Amino acid sequence: MLSKRIIPCLDVREGKTTKGIKFKDNIDIGDPVEMARLYYESGADEIVFYDITASSEKRDIMIDVVRRVADSIFIPFSVGGGIRSVDDMRKVLLAGAEKVSVNSAAVKNPDIISKGAEAFGSQCIVLGMDVKHVGKKDNIPSGYEIVINGGRTYMGIDALKWAIQAQELGAGEICLNSIDADGTTTGYELKLTSLISGSVEIPVIASGGAGTPEHLKDVLTKGKADAALIASMIHYGNYTLGQIKSYLASSGVKVRKSW
Repeated sequence: MLSKRIIPCLDVREGKTTKGIKFKDNIDIGDPVEMARLYYESGADEIVFYDITASSEKRDIMIDVVRRVADSIFIPFSVGGGIRSVDDMRKVLLAGAEKVSVNSAAVKNPDIISKGAEAFGSQCIVLGMDVKHVGKKDNIPSGYEIVINGGRTYMGIDALKWAIQAQELGAGEICLNSIDADGTTTGYELKLTSLISGSVEIPVIASGGAGTPEHLKDVLTKGKADAALIASMIHYGNYTLGQIKSYLASSGVKVRKSW
């Protein structure tokens, strides 16, 4: 069995790490380069970096910040936000990232997934999915809808259908973010995570809602996730990566030791 990955997430706005609740009321909480370095030294398995306003502001990702983070850590590093073309992917990878995450641009132009996988390999292409529970409808049979542009634009696309399509196009991984759970620290959306994880063969990273180590255990076991994204619970000093991994290991979840 592969070890489950614990991945700190840095949402970045105007060069600062920021945190909100359900994609709203964001406040700046620190320097992404310093925070990435701290989490790397504390035993993070990977780091995820999102330029959260690049897509809605229709601008390029802050490549200088990406480069500075990549120079500070020596673990896999995934970058998303404002990536609209294979050339954008290339710039991010050349700046030091191992993976690129496409979200809004992939919904608008699914070919970016297949073109990116062809150019750099599926292992480099992560599909970011921002998902809202809207109830079952004719066009949303799962009850979960894809939302883009930082939670601003509802697309009328079923989340399960989109995940399966992205896998077929060549995505190597899915980062599944529940807008309903985001920043609440009340636990991951287990039903959504289990639905997607059980329907695709590529790894699924659960995102949104982590508040305690028990939440990670639940999503990695009941939710069938391959990895868990965390933010608030470590950004605000409630837990360390070592404490989280120690709890998971003692609970029978296989993780890479860092304590």
